[in-house]
Amino acid sequence: MMTAEEFKQDVLTWAQHIGVEPREIHIRRMSRKYGSCSTKGRLTFDASLLSKDVEKRTRVMVEELLHLKFPNHGKMFKSMLNAYLSQVNVIEYKKEKKIVMQDC
Repeated sequence: MMTAEEFKQDVLTWAQHIGVEPREIHIRRMSRKYGSCSTKGRLTFDASLLSKDVEKRTRVMVEELLHLKFPNHGKMFKSMLNAYLSQVNVIEYKKEKKIVMQDC
């Protein structure tokens, strides 16, 4: 299980890679979804993501960050999501999981 600060750092790393700047990053209990993005740039993530596998966490992070550029799930959003997720190599270590992004 990762800490909230580690999770937020991963979000900021992805934000830089995608080219967006979230104004706020919050982690709290959410009953119906894993993440949300406000029009003002506030990202909120479900606390249960901290215990999910790295692939699930990464997908949710990237989806919410992309909403800062693309407000809906249209063709461009889906294309960019697939492009960013295809760049990810996930390396699992014995005690920690790290995300390594390839430069394209």
